[in-house]
Amino acid sequence: MPAFPQRIRAAPPRHRNLVQDRAPRPVQHRRMWIGTFYALAAGLMWGLVFVSPLLLPEYPAALQSVGRYLAFGLIALPLAWLDRAALRRLTRADWIEALKLAVIGNLLYYLCLASAIQRAGAPVPTMIIGTLPVVIAVSANLRGAHHASIGRDGRLPWLRLLPSLLLIAAGIGCVNQVELTALRNDADAEPLRYAQGALLAVIAVACWTWYPLRNADWLRAHPERSPRTWATAQGVAILPLALLGYALLWGGMALTGSDFPMPLGPRPGFFVGLMVAIGLFASWLGTLCWNEASQRLPTALAGQLIVFETLAALAYAFVLRGRMPEPLTLLGIALLIAGVLWAVRIKPEPTASEGHAT
Repeated sequence: MPAFPQRIRAAPPRHRNLVQDRAPRPVQHRRMWIGTFYALAAGLMWGLVFVSPLLLPEYPAALQSVGRYLAFGLIALPLAWLDRAALRRLTRADWIEALKLAVIGNLLYYLCLASAIQRAGAPVPTMIIGTLPVVIAVSANLRGAHHASIGRDGRLPWLRLLPSLLLIAAGIGCVNQVELTALRNDADAEPLRYAQGALLAVIAVACWTWYPLRNADWLRAHPERSPRTWATAQGVAILPLALLGYALLWGGMALTGSDFPMPLGPRPGFFVGLMVAIGLFASWLGTLCWNEASQRLPTALAGQLIVFETLAALAYAFVLRGRMPEPLTLLGIALLIAGVLWAVRIKPEPTASEGHAT
């Protein structure tokens, strides 16, 4: 594990980040790159969630969603016992925030994403989810200096941010052009199902625009808290809801006379194994890596690094298809990577509120 810069503990909490901002430039540069590598690791693991609905096409999206987070919650229980001292220090407000993040950023997001992929296939949802880097970066900059994350992190200058946004948008456009062409050539396409899938993907984008901004606010407002503890807290918070959701889904299928073999479906071993793998890697470990990144990076920059999830999802999809990407897709991937590398080099500018604080 890389060595992390030592936190400064002598400063009052509300000035801690201002003191850290006066750190030597090499220290700031190292923190930025460490945060970027954590975001890359999170994206590689989050990309797995795009292939699960394709591997389990006969399983309802709701069952995949509650199954994944039931696994996440059960994995979090022994981790919570090991981290019980830190978890006891969380307040009631902290637990409510963890529950909100888990419900919107995890349960609702994945329900919409899995439903979108099952209705429209992988290309259209991937296209829409791929806009997240631009949507989050712009949303973070637009929130204003009175928000904790902007006042603390500074604002990424629009003129310096614009080339990165344009490169990412162009890359997404190239990738999506290939997918949309394949979609138009599909004689079996059902316009209504694709429209439903697109709408669900837009709702998923809204969920995951809200989640990283709100999660980063909490983490950067509590630099003394462990990102590992916060990831575990979200798993513990979602467990009761996942259990309730599983029971309601099972009961609803029984009442409607569904012939789906509950509780584990027609392929129980594969279903359980996949849910455990996604619960461990995509839910807990992915959240942990993202929390580590969020404590080190400006919120607007962290939002752009969601692009790693899109790249991972595309890579996994092409592995499943068993063929190489089209040349235009490869160009789009190169543009996406160039946009990220450009963004990492941008130095945030202090806001007026930071200036008054100093």
